[in-house]
Amino acid sequence: MTRMAREAAEAADGARRQLERCGPQLRDLGNRLRDRPPAVVVTCARGSSDHAATYGKYLLELTAGCVVASVGPSVATSYRRAPIDDRALFIAISQSGASPDLLALTAAARAGGALTIAFVNDESSPLAAACDVMFPLCAGEERSVAATKSFLLAGVAFLQLAAAWTDSAELHDAVAATPAALTAAAALDWTPALQSLVSATSLYVLGRGVGLAAALEIALKLKETCRLHGEAFSLAEVLHGPLALVDRGFPIIALGQDDATTEPTRETLARLVSLGAEVRSTLAVAGTALLPTVPAISPLLAPLCQVQSCYLALPKLAAARGLDPDAPPHLAKITRTR
Repeated sequence: MTRMAREAAEAADGARRQLERCGPQLRDLGNRLRDRPPAVVVTCARGSSDHAATYGKYLLELTAGCVVASVGPSVATSYRRAPIDDRALFIAISQSGASPDLLALTAAARAGGALTIAFVNDESSPLAAACDVMFPLCAGEERSVAATKSFLLAGVAFLQLAAAWTDSAELHDAVAATPAALTAAAALDWTPALQSLVSATSLYVLGRGVGLAAALEIALKLKETCRLHGEAFSLAEVLHGPLALVDRGFPIIALGQDDATTEPTRETLARLVSLGAEVRSTLAVAGTALLPTVPAISPLLAPLCQVQSCYLALPKLAAARGLDPDAPPHLAKITRTR
């Protein structure tokens, strides 16, 4: 088994640790946010962590009803501006907590009076020390260049935050179900549906709503591990310009969850099939190859489970393409941008 696969399979244990360690502190934060709701939530992250922030954006906007915006770190580092003040809740997400640009924007947000929070895996990192409140991802050591369990556990942290902020019974149930759901997702085999991508050079990965983050993350992992140009789009956006590239045999991975986006997603996938696209879908649509999913779980949790299942299939796809997913070219575990 590759290092990437081993680490991805550890996400459920990390989720159990995170629920135990962060639950009480997040409940306190939830009380604080209900008493004094922020005007805006600002996120700061790069790479897979930024995809987790996208998941958090949809999650918090849908559940807490608060606008969530990502601010590019270069606003602070290159342009020397930081339009973040005491009306904001600022959340920095990082596996290493060491990137200079994230640290610079965090320092600017704290100086502006924002409540600063770190979702970080390395508890001894500069980012952990730089924030007012630190929540450990509890992923354990992650050595694979392609981040897996740290992305999933950043998503779990956002799910815990949403539950604590809203005090919703439905969300608390979703949080409690997370470790078992991730375990079940790791047992699902996406390999047969993905093996036809062995000779592919480009594809779309599509999602909508809370599932868009999963599409972004899977597209990145296809680039990192399989040297396959995966481009992620919203299922709404693909009907605009990107549709022009779709013809017979064009490969697509489509993600969906059982919520208000389900029927529009099915309609879009039916159109893509009619154009001859080769669609693999988590939703049952005529003409598509069905990707197995964990049944009877919250639609807010479904995207994390779909990423978990995909993570376990990608090392096999990489091997079939003659690649080592643990040694992607030109990449390092910690990227220090400024």
